[in-house]
Amino acid sequence: MASIAHGRRRQNRRAEFWPSFVDVLSNLLLVFIFLVSIFALFQFFLSQELTGRDTMLQQLRAKIAQLTDLLALERTTAQDDKNAIAALQASLAKLEQERDRLAASGSGVPPIEVSEELAKQRKISDEALAQVELLNQQIAALRRQIAALEDALEASERRDRESQAKIADLGNRLNVALAQRVLELQRYRSDFFGRLREIIGNRPGIQVVGDRFVFQAEVLFPTGSEEINPSGREELSKLATAILELQQEIPPEIQWILRVDGHTDVRPMTSGRFPSNWELSTARALSVVRFLIDRGVPPNRLVAAGFGEFQPLEQGDTEEVWARNRRIELKLTER
Repeated sequence: MASIAHGRRRQNRRAEFWPSFVDVLSNLLLVFIFLVSIFALFQFFLSQELTGRDTMLQQLRAKIAQLTDLLALERTTAQDDKNAIAALQASLAKLEQERDRLAASGSGVPPIEVSEELAKQRKISDEALAQVELLNQQIAALRRQIAALEDALEASERRDRESQAKIADLGNRLNVALAQRVLELQRYRSDFFGRLREIIGNRPGIQVVGDRFVFQAEVLFPTGSEEINPSGREELSKLATAILELQQEIPPEIQWILRVDGHTDVRPMTSGRFPSNWELSTARALSVVRFLIDRGVPPNRLVAAGFGEFQPLEQGDTEEVWARNRRIELKLTER
């Protein structure tokens, strides 16, 4: 009986020990689950922080790319560049603070991949800072180039102003010189025509019209011919004498010429020798020039021109008008 009672007491003690063991085991399991939940929650928040940091880095890269484009296109001002760089540096400083805070918060038992990610992000940030420094150097170089271009432009504008002033001064001097030459030539022309009047006299068919000395064609040529008649040779000899005398008085720096112009009336040519009045007027002017050269007038002081019937003195269809329009004009002018 005693042994039976002893066995029952041992069974009762085993029955009392088992529920206590189960309670302890349950508590340990709850603690482990709690720790796992805390670690998972920490991992979640850490992942969120890293995701936000990646977004900030992407924004930073976008700003750097934008700044590079602005620099390449030269569409930003110096103040804008300075503000953009300041904002970029502020963003980098903020990102550095975030990394430091995350590193401090996970200093207990950070996972290996978190440490590697932080190192990777630090490297990216260092590269961004290096790129910012490079942009600063490029902006400084751009400013130096702009300053050099402004100096060159200012120097060019200054030289241009000086050149314009010199050109204006030379233009004024040239105008004065030309005006003096014109006045001198006018004076010699007046002397020339006055001397011709004295030499030739008041013969009919010879007159001064404006700034030209005019011989009517009948004084020099037979009708329809370019051969100078005897009376015409006499008058042209007087003309040659006047030219040679005047040549001694005109200063050599005045480049004067005597232009001989031939003119006809409007009636068309009827003979076959000259196809039109152009040929007749030109041939008569050349005959006068050749005659003057034979009398000693330098060839470089003479020029011949034919105008046909296209520069009449008068309009009309009468014999008197036609006779006045048939002429040889002499004009003392400058080459």
